[in-house]
Amino acid sequence: MIRRARPDEAEALLRIQREAAVAAFAHVFPPERFPFPDDVVGPNWQRVLANPRVEVYIAEVDGEPVGSVSVGSGFLRTLYVLPSHQGAGVGSALHDHALERLAALGEREAKLWTLEENHGAREFYERRGWTLNGETRVVEFPPHPLDVGYSRALAPA
Repeated sequence: MIRRARPDEAEALLRIQREAAVAAFAHVFPPERFPFPDDVVGPNWQRVLANPRVEVYIAEVDGEPVGSVSVGSGFLRTLYVLPSHQGAGVGSALHDHALERLAALGEREAKLWTLEENHGAREFYERRGWTLNGETRVVEFPPHPLDVGYSRALAPA
């Protein structure tokens, strides 16, 4: 089940992001050198949940939050699934929901950022029609890896 996140769920969103990111990005952000930045990410989720221009959704299995996705300003902003639930269709369902929401918001094209070295996510998105758009940016967190931009057309709602 996918539902809209409630304003009081920043902690659940932080937990999902932390577990997914530590598992997926350990080769980029070795946790012994670069601990997950709870002190930055937690307050950011509080701000995002209060932002009327961003929609945040949570995927639940048996009533427990196992994944999340957020959209806004034409971007699939975040998509995280707990490692214990990856490969079970949760990420695909969240992805498709995000594209439906962006189309419903009137967007004709969606964009996203992902780490250049996040090969699993890049394959996930490329299998779903995303293509590199030539944009890059430096990630704010040490060791400051590179994000690459992807785009894809959206079907009209």
